[in-house]
Amino acid sequence: MGDVWFYKGVHKVKVVTESEGYWIIEALEEFEDTVGYEKVTVKVGEQRIVPTDTLHKRKYFAPPMKEHAYELKMEKKLKRLIAEEEKKLDEKE
Repeated sequence: MGDVWFYKGVHKVKVVTESEGYWIIEALEEFEDTVGYEKVTVKVGEQRIVPTDTLHKRKYFAPPMKEHAYELKMEKKLKRLIAEEEKKLDEKE
């Protein structure tokens, strides 16, 4: 215990207590977090209970978000329909 970890891969924290599903951490730097749908500022030295999967040994940045597969599929379908309509208009002229 007392190891330095990174909360959500970005914010430096110290692990105070480890249990099976949740750990108690102490903030080593001030950061903004969300609780439910509210944003709260976590001050240095403040303790929080967090799930173990939000803590990482090394600092990292999450990969960029990919477009949703459904959106990509619908975009392709729309392009195909537009191309078909343009083709029909060209044939009529």
